[in-house]
Amino acid sequence: MTRLPMRRQPSIWRQLDAASRYIFPVGVLVFGLFLIGMPFGLPGQAALRPVYAMACVFFWSLYRPASLPAPFVATVGLLLDLLGLTPLGMWAVLLLLLQGVTLLSRRRLVAQNFLTVWAVFCLLATVTCGLSWAAQSLLTLRQLPAAPLALQMLFAVGFYPAFAAFFTRAHRGAAAVELA
Repeated sequence: MTRLPMRRQPSIWRQLDAASRYIFPVGVLVFGLFLIGMPFGLPGQAALRPVYAMACVFFWSLYRPASLPAPFVATVGLLLDLLGLTPLGMWAVLLLLLQGVTLLSRRRLVAQNFLTVWAVFCLLATVTCGLSWAAQSLLTLRQLPAAPLALQMLFAVGFYPAFAAFFTRAHRGAAAVELA
């Protein structure tokens, strides 16, 4: 009988390194929401918070889905509702829908170029913002003004490339699980 070589257990530092790289998307999402929630007095700052959450959920669900589990996405949605004073549970459902659609189209999207991925994000973000506006209008029993909706959609289209550049750099560098 041949003896197989015994594998050594990774050191505690290597395990911590791997764990920190694994939870990086979660940390970036929560830290970004709190940072955007700070009172900087920037115009349209409140409309940027859901855009950032949608960009994070879309990007990390597309490129590293195991690092962003659905229960956490729902919790972040509830946090977004509490920070933005929207009906409790609305953003949790919307972010879970966004994650679900992203996961369903993941196989085709991962191999595409950036412009195609950006176009798909723009479409999904527009639908998500529209659903948010429609849900809030239904709950208040009146049609809300469309200007905040348009601003949120413009932010989603305009800021995604910057967010994606940061996330891509982190995904290939400091947060790369395979480098741990």
